[in-house]
Amino acid sequence: MRHRSLLLALGATLCFRLACTAADQDRLAWFREAKFGMFIHWGPYSLASVEASWPIMRPSARFPISESEYRLLPSRFNPVRFDADALVRLAKAAGQRYMVFTSKHHDGFCMFDSAFTDYKITSTPYKKDIAAQLAEACRRANIPLGFYYSPPDMHHPGYRDTRKPASENWEGEPTRPEWPLYLDYMELQVRELLGRYGPVAILWFDGLSHQEKYDGYRFLKLIHEMSPATLVNNRIGLEADYETPEQFVPARIPVQGVRISGTEPVAREALPAGVPRPEEFRPWETCMTINGTWAYNQNDRNFKSAATLIRTLVEVASKGGNLLLNVGPRPDGNIQPEFEERLLAIGKWLRVNGESIYGSTYGPWQALPFGRTTAKGKTIYLHVFDWPAGGKLEIPAARERVRAVRLLAGAQPLPFRQHGDELAIDGPAAAPDAPVSVIAIETR
Repeated sequence: MRHRSLLLALGATLCFRLACTAADQDRLAWFREAKFGMFIHWGPYSLASVEASWPIMRPSARFPISESEYRLLPSRFNPVRFDADALVRLAKAAGQRYMVFTSKHHDGFCMFDSAFTDYKITSTPYKKDIAAQLAEACRRANIPLGFYYSPPDMHHPGYRDTRKPASENWEGEPTRPEWPLYLDYMELQVRELLGRYGPVAILWFDGLSHQEKYDGYRFLKLIHEMSPATLVNNRIGLEADYETPEQFVPARIPVQGVRISGTEPVAREALPAGVPRPEEFRPWETCMTINGTWAYNQNDRNFKSAATLIRTLVEVASKGGNLLLNVGPRPDGNIQPEFEERLLAIGKWLRVNGESIYGSTYGPWQALPFGRTTAKGKTIYLHVFDWPAGGKLEIPAARERVRAVRLLAGAQPLPFRQHGDELAIDGPAAAPDAPVSVIAIETR
């Protein structure tokens, strides 16, 4: 019986892969077009200016709060200034084309009105369903909404023995007889998210270590049955739809068969040099913070500049990926002005240069010392980080035949010369767009 079950499982896996291969590109089309999204980490932990969940999983002097104090935070969580429509407007003004919201983080607290726990937003003084408000606002604005859902759950007694501190067993205890009950709980909540808050564009799992313990095939099958268009990231023990590096950009363009998830950058040598064929490319999305923490932290003033964030977006797009940029709302529900200022600056740059990002893929010239390239159809977009003195740009290995060159800022045509594989472009003496100047190169 054991061998028969194994063969059936392998057969189901093969059938699933064959069935999904043909449809994957259509399902991913909007995602690869969007390029830029808003990640939202928010919960009662914002009251204490501590990171989500980790202070009870790995206590440290950085976040001095006990597990018992952390558990009491929901009793005074009352974000009366939360405005879902305003948050969606901010995302759109920033040029972000989808959103991913933390429906449940590792602590187990639900920001949606789950019927299967009292550890949730509607049991706080606020009483209203945050996820439902955001889902309605996204529907009104026609912006795709995804949900981050954590398979780890420090609150559920089926996930771990909750009589012990979370720091002792935060990775879960799948050998306990209660484990199947916890997976049933997960299924009930995934069904809630898909059935009550849809359409759900993405289910963004964050399984931490030993992700195979969550029976990813069970959940992928469930998601594809209930909501075939919903994308699934690769943090539930399966490759699923796309890779998710965290807080870094891969050194080279990701390809099929090379895992790049998590916080440790993959060795440069693990990814092939040059530009892969379209069928070799592995869709990916990096998630990043604007300062140093995911959740709101009034003490973290280490903000990345708008120019750095714009260049990061370009770097990501030049390798074919998406940037999921995080905000952590304050305890009252508002977004701090430092985040808003940077998001609006990115949006201002995208209003001029967005055609070089949205709907683009990785560019053909991947080793330029002064910038990056993206591509769309027969157009190559040259993103210049370091504008040369005198404005003369030289590209030594431009094998593509060029017919026209223009600046996106001002739509100004630029003179160029091409001799063999060498392309020279005469631009203005000073950078036309301070963070990143973009030149559209039309090829034949």
